[in-house]
Amino acid sequence: MSTVTAPSARARDLNAPIAIEHLSKRFGRTVAVDDLSLGVGHGEVFGFLGPNGAGKSTTIRLLLGLIRPTTGTARIFGHDAGDVRTAHRHLAYVPADVALWPALTGAEMLELLARLGPGVDLAYRAELIDQFALDPNKLGKTYSTGNRQKVALIAAFATRAPLLVLDEPTSGLDPLMEHEFRRCVAEARNRGQTVFLSSHQLGEVEALCDRVAILRAGRLVEIATLADLRRLHRTLVEVSYDGAMPALADVEGVVGVEALGEGRVRFTLSGSPAPALRVLAAARVTALSLREPSLEEIFLDYYGETVR
Repeated sequence: MSTVTAPSARARDLNAPIAIEHLSKRFGRTVAVDDLSLGVGHGEVFGFLGPNGAGKSTTIRLLLGLIRPTTGTARIFGHDAGDVRTAHRHLAYVPADVALWPALTGAEMLELLARLGPGVDLAYRAELIDQFALDPNKLGKTYSTGNRQKVALIAAFATRAPLLVLDEPTSGLDPLMEHEFRRCVAEARNRGQTVFLSSHQLGEVEALCDRVAILRAGRLVEIATLADLRRLHRTLVEVSYDGAMPALADVEGVVGVEALGEGRVRFTLSGSPAPALRVLAAARVTALSLREPSLEEIFLDYYGETVR
């Protein structure tokens, strides 16, 4: 993948659900967002990725009109994002850390949020309450992190807003509820809604998104398709063995072979595991562990040098 140096064609569609042109934000000497240009099309699920401190949250705050850009523009369906009253008629937002009114019940909060947003589908909201297994009669102060997140998700999806801005929306959800979230995003796409999804979960993004923008140190590194995203997949493998160390150095798909001492070796596997498995099958392997790297590790590996 190559570094992005010019705005995409979609970024120049100023009436798109999201159109960002040469957007920058500085806090004193700190550059949080640096000359960012991108566009998100109608009915698209668009992933927004990057390691911690990449500028994702600042970009979302600029999109929501919570802060003003230093330079450049952000537009929501052709409206300046800074015109909050107009822009927010077209969107619903779910933050990563939801704060609720402690003395209101879930039902009361959903009703209040419905009055603030661009309208609500009451029948669909009732379905969502069942799907997410939310007890709407409990007070906000009694809700767990996951249940607070459910309230925000139900409120957002029930609006049927043309644009959903979701910032780490599955934080605190268990795997079953994550599945329900993915189903809701797929339904939103089928209805023609646009979803802007910031996430640290590579599997979630891969399952849902049509394209992704990859941000690092405030700059756009890449706009990738789903096929490009799959190339980020790697597996960290650690092997314990008796006797001679497996000969992994020149095996296809194996990189970063590291001897750990005392009959242990670690490496990273990309692509087909078959060549590595053949080598390991010929060795005296006593234990094998595998894990996916975090997005932070992946970005540092793939994009650290590119950005520097």
